[in-house]
Amino acid sequence: MCAEDRKPAKKTCMKCEISMCVQHLQAHLTTPVLLQTHPLTEPMDLCGNTKCSQHGKLLEYYCLDDMTCVCVSCAIEDQHRLHNMKTFSTAHKELLEKLKAEQLILQEKTDDENVSLEKWEKSEREKLGRCSVRLIEAVTKLRDISLTSVQSSVSARMVSLKTSKSSMEAAQKEKDTFRFLQMYSQVHQDVEKAKTVDLRKGLEPGSHRDKLVEEIRQNGEKMVNQASQFWGSLLTLVDPEHHQELVPTGSDLIFEPQSLGPGMSLSKDSRKVFHNSWLGQCCATLLICSTKTASSYQRWVVGLSEESDWMIGLCEKTSAKNLKDGAVYGLCWEDKQLSSLTTKRNEGSHSSTSQGLKAQNTGTVQTGTQLVTTSALITYQGENGDEPVPRPEKVEVLWNFPASTLSFFRRTGQHQREEIITMKLKVSINNWDLVPFVQLGKQNIHSTTQQQQWKCSCGKDYYWDGNRYRDHSSGYSHQSVCSCGKALSVTEMVCKLC
Repeated sequence: MCAEDRKPAKKTCMKCEISMCVQHLQAHLTTPVLLQTHPLTEPMDLCGNTKCSQHGKLLEYYCLDDMTCVCVSCAIEDQHRLHNMKTFSTAHKELLEKLKAEQLILQEKTDDENVSLEKWEKSEREKLGRCSVRLIEAVTKLRDISLTSVQSSVSARMVSLKTSKSSMEAAQKEKDTFRFLQMYSQVHQDVEKAKTVDLRKGLEPGSHRDKLVEEIRQNGEKMVNQASQFWGSLLTLVDPEHHQELVPTGSDLIFEPQSLGPGMSLSKDSRKVFHNSWLGQCCATLLICSTKTASSYQRWVVGLSEESDWMIGLCEKTSAKNLKDGAVYGLCWEDKQLSSLTTKRNEGSHSSTSQGLKAQNTGTVQTGTQLVTTSALITYQGENGDEPVPRPEKVEVLWNFPASTLSFFRRTGQHQREEIITMKLKVSINNWDLVPFVQLGKQNIHSTTQQQQWKCSCGKDYYWDGNRYRDHSSGYSHQSVCSCGKALSVTEMVCKLC
């Protein structure tokens, strides 16, 4: 504004689009109408960016939905009229608080002692090194390729965290409201990108990861027992989501029967369940109990029979003897179909399926006066559209306490597993005391005497005449062997903790 003796600018008026020294600024500071309607900012080169490009009016508001500065016409007439609008000062304050909160969340990632690349690499090399002491040169080559690839991937992801940290620090140091709001959109993008970073994720999905996984698999099949262990460790490093070594369920886990049919029995170590079909139908409800206290998660693997329906998951401890009376989160195999069960208070279920699988709502069952358990059929996208998921012979269950999630996996090998479904638990909200359980067959169908009918796996039906079983079609009596040759009155294992 100084025409001759040009002095340093003290403030810039966004409405007048002019910068002023201390002397020329006095009018804007002492005239009430100017003080109220002419926003001042730190000295800056305006270049016409204080006016709306569409309406030519002064930018006075900030749209939180679109993260952009708008004029009054934009705010009340055009596409922003239904959006969340704030004045510059209010938006500055709210977004600064949001930025501080997000900084604390991201700080936990960078402050974690395990995040250090040096410590991470040392830990992984030592773990893999113990498995490769007596292995051939090819094993060492695979190890180095895997570590280098994952390290490069993790390093690339660390860049996002560092970029977001720098952006947030720069934004927090910016005292000028207008400059802060103009740079916030980019800062927000950096923060959102950093929030998606998972430093323990392994390699990013893609051809490189697929090629490396396949190379490890092919070489692992040629190795002896030591090489097999090493191979599995590499798969876990590169693709932990789908490759976890099958570690036996801890010996501290045992079955605690809540109800056992007359044909059911337990092994001496309480880790196997047996069924004698002559004595009654397969029917049992058992809790999975531990003598140890789990800190952050609990894991168990259950082998299940082909002959009976089953349900596995979590139930309320107080309603374990009658699951219909309480909350249930589980995986259910019934009538040759796999489905999920989730419970809410007067609401629909909330579960997230794994990639490749779909959960189709098949109905709800009222459990008590306030609880609703929803059943959802689990399918996958096959050649002919949605197809039912095959029955898993061995199910791995992971209960993550901090994340309040329950995940089910199909074990397909020593180092391979496929995620079936992950459920979000509503435990803290409802104060449910959940415990692991297994239900075999249908509940509440127990009989205290021998059943009157029995069907052999070959398809023949038998009935009890008071002394012996007879063939329904011929009336021929049988003592211990079906006409197909299958031995009768055989006790078979139907469930075990693997």
